[in-house]
Amino acid sequence: MKKNYLKTASRWVLPAAFLIFATLSSASAQNKAIGFTSGNPFSDGFVAGNTLYVAGQQGPDSHGDVTSTDITTQTTNAIAAVKKVVEEAGFKMTDLVSVTVYVTDVNDVGKMNEVYKKLMPDPKPARATVQVAGLIGGAKIEISAIAVKQ
Repeated sequence: MKKNYLKTASRWVLPAAFLIFATLSSASAQNKAIGFTSGNPFSDGFVAGNTLYVAGQQGPDSHGDVTSTDITTQTTNAIAAVKKVVEEAGFKMTDLVSVTVYVTDVNDVGKMNEVYKKLMPDPKPARATVQVAGLIGGAKIEISAIAVKQ
């Protein structure tokens, strides 16, 4: 009787243990920080399973300055920064499901929308636009996003 129990148990215990180990290993292997550099208290993005969380991205010029450019240029550059994080993580812009846009002047939303319509893929992700009192470095816009691989 004892031998039969061991035979039966060995038929499912080893495969089950392998499946659990493989699942845990692949899940932890998929989780990774994107664009993290030593000294920064954040990552530009973080992959958790099949989901990417993109931290707020601003639109500085080629010298890293955000105060010298208008909302149209900052929006273009901020979307390009989001795209860079998305692609570095192995996602596509069409994987975006949610975007939050922070602007310092609600009067800039019309110009921001013109750029957003051209550069964001269809169908457009769900979006919230929020006016804030200020952004780090004097930026006029910051964009965060969530992407999910289907």
